[in-house]
Amino acid sequence: MNSEHAIAIIDDSSSVRRALESLLRSLGFVVLSFESAEAFLASPVARETSCVVTDVEMPGLTGIDLYERMRSDKNQTPVIFITANSEEKVRARLGSTPCVLNKPFEVDELADCINRAIATP
Repeated sequence: MNSEHAIAIIDDSSSVRRALESLLRSLGFVVLSFESAEAFLASPVARETSCVVTDVEMPGLTGIDLYERMRSDKNQTPVIFITANSEEKVRARLGSTPCVLNKPFEVDELADCINRAIATP
């Protein structure tokens, strides 16, 4: 079932991207990886992913900027935020958003967030 779902990973750190790619592929997901929010938005697959996993702090558009841009473009793809900063800061800006995970996080936490996101109609 996971192979039907493409998950986009957006992080400016190549080591984080590689680790997340490996992890999500091991869970059976199709993984698309982008080094920036801008690269993701410019991609033809931006509207075809089942879920986006993005870092919050990145050069250029941040993860929060990406989320806001997607919503203003009527793109309702679920977004999961990963951050080294306070989860409360992210929630204060976005209100009750989907999953926000503080780095480091457990594999099960991320898998749980993704499974909830792709199960939501």
